[in-house]
Amino acid sequence: MTVLMTILQALQILAAIGMIGLILMQHGKGADAGAAFGGGAGSASLFGASGGANFLSRSTAVLAAIFLACTLGLAYFGNLRPAAAPSGSVLEGAAPVVVPADQAKPADAQPASGAAQIPAK
Repeated sequence: MTVLMTILQALQILAAIGMIGLILMQHGKGADAGAAFGGGAGSASLFGASGGANFLSRSTAVLAAIFLACTLGLAYFGNLRPAAAPSGSVLEGAAPVVVPADQAKPADAQPASGAAQIPAK
C-alpha cells in the first residue's frame, strides 16, 4: 500500500510542476490585443499561428485531470484503516509507561517549586 501511495504522490508532484510550467507558458487574452498592433509574430511561434493555445490548454487540462485523480486516490488510500486496528484513538492502543516507585523520586531531592510541595492523594 505504501508503494502505491508513493507512486501517487510522485505523480501528483510531477503533474503539479508540469501544470505550473504550462500555465506560465500560456499568454492571457489581453496579449492578443498587443499582437494586433504588430507586437507579436504569430506565424513564427513554435506551435504555429493558433496551435500553441490549443496544445497548451489541452495539456494543462490533461495534467489537471491527472492531478485531481491522484488527489482523490491519495485521499481514499490515506483514509483506509487495517481491519485489526482499534476503532478509537491512537493513544488508546499505546502501552502505559510504568516507573518503579524507587526511581520515581530520589529520597534526597528537595522540591524546587511550590507546585511540587502539594501532597499527593
